[in-house]
Amino acid sequence: MEAEIRQRYQAIRQILPEGVSVTVLHIGEKMSAVATGSGAEPEKIMLLAIGSHKTAADFFLHTPPTPGEIENAIMQVEDEIARTREMIAGYSTLVTSDVSILKIAHIVGAKAGSALQLPVDDVERVFSMLARLSQGAPAASAGIPPSPTFAATLLILREFMHHLGFALVSVMV
Repeated sequence: MEAEIRQRYQAIRQILPEGVSVTVLHIGEKMSAVATGSGAEPEKIMLLAIGSHKTAADFFLHTPPTPGEIENAIMQVEDEIARTREMIAGYSTLVTSDVSILKIAHIVGAKAGSALQLPVDDVERVFSMLARLSQGAPAASAGIPPSPTFAATLLILREFMHHLGFALVSVMV
């Protein structure tokens, strides 16, 4: 996972102007990874024990997950994300190359391009759709995939942005 986040960081650095401070987030299946820096190589890398499949398997016993399952997952995800607070300080540009996050951007109507901007308000809007689905709204009206791994990815992204103060994530796929 460390080699993968390093490669993602380097690929994104080639697109961004020299000296721009960046935080690269990758939500993997079993783990997530964060890399920060402003040069060709990341200054810091951290692996987190949260991932789309792991979080879904650990917390979501129902499809869609229940409100209680979502709350329990949030607590664990928040604890893992809190570990990154110090390493993220000063890195205001959040970037990802995750296709799963691109799917979230498409749900809110983002158009294809080399880099999509996904504001935290749009992430919150999709999370609200998940919350309505978890409270019994018909799946067809929710507008999101009824997948536990999608729900876990959305939850991790939301908590990462919310707790670390990122106003948007650039999606470069």
